[in-house]
Amino acid sequence: MAYQLLINFFLAFIWMFFTGTFTTSGFIIGYLLGLLVIFMMRRFFKNTDFYFTRVLKLFKLFLIFCRELVVANIEVLRLVLSPKLKIQPGIFRYHTELDAGWKVSWLSMLITLTPGTLVVQVSDDNKTLYIHALHMPDKESLKQDIYDNFESNIKEATS
Repeated sequence: MAYQLLINFFLAFIWMFFTGTFTTSGFIIGYLLGLLVIFMMRRFFKNTDFYFTRVLKLFKLFLIFCRELVVANIEVLRLVLSPKLKIQPGIFRYHTELDAGWKVSWLSMLITLTPGTLVVQVSDDNKTLYIHALHMPDKESLKQDIYDNFESNIKEATS
């Protein structure tokens, strides 16, 4: 994947030299044309997928995080501004299927950055997260939300 990106940048600079336009728009046009060339020649790259699909998956994960951030902020605001504080805080254990430490760290950061949840501890084997939730009427649905929104998309983007 990394060499496809480097080839794409190289093709963009080659385009800039051939056209004589050393501007941002010239680079972007060259980058898009290089993207097209790499896409058409992707079968010649051994055992790798087209790198831009991973970029799109990471962008999808970013959009999902932004949506969850807004929804969680509204939920916390609703809880805090209600006349009676009817929250059910708690700590629960979440088992993850992620295999690398940096992926677990990424999941932990996404959970912690979402208002109303906080990763308290990660087990030594990086397979269990202990998460504090501000309002947790049903911990199984919260676990399923974490898996559906974050963990499955991290697996998809990094596989």
